[in-house]
Amino acid sequence: MRRRFACGQSRQGNSSAAAYKDADVTSGPNPHCFFKMTANGEPVGKITMELRKDVVPRTAENFVQLCNGTPGFGYKGSPFHRVIPGFMAQGGDFTNRNGTGGKSIYGRLFPDENFKLTHMGPGTLSMANAGPNTNGSQFFLCTSETPWLDGKHVVFGNVIDGMDVLRKIESFGSRSGQTRYPIIVEDCGCYNPEEEKSSR
Repeated sequence: MRRRFACGQSRQGNSSAAAYKDADVTSGPNPHCFFKMTANGEPVGKITMELRKDVVPRTAENFVQLCNGTPGFGYKGSPFHRVIPGFMAQGGDFTNRNGTGGKSIYGRLFPDENFKLTHMGPGTLSMANAGPNTNGSQFFLCTSETPWLDGKHVVFGNVIDGMDVLRKIESFGSRSGQTRYPIIVEDCGCYNPEEEKSSR
């Protein structure tokens, strides 16, 4: 039986390290990444996240490369397969598209980097897993406070713009996690925020 990668339970019951753009993720400022989202084929907006590579560089690097498609695979076109209102929205399974797949840039799985960052509230970006040291490509965005996930899931970023888009996506979910419509990452990428400022 395939193991399902999850982000814990709601209390409601139910190989290479390459660069991002032209700068190494392990140097410079924390990278910013974006998802342009659709629901049932219609645009719902853009979510922008800051990745905490200053605290969890390997986890951030994995996400950056998967956003940019650097390894030849990644998040573009993949679904948010599990959305539970009042809890979280989960995505990142670009292989099986149902929560049982995905892979990292380091191989299928990689270890928990650290648990220094905590699940502070809505907008927290954290790794989904199937138990200790089983990080791959799946992640979740919290829509409420989830402190019981601290020490179990590696937090590596937070939403800095587009919480309204995440709330729209949340409204398409259900207590079971099944979404009313297909929720798709239509486009995605990462950039150096300092370079972005200087180019304006």
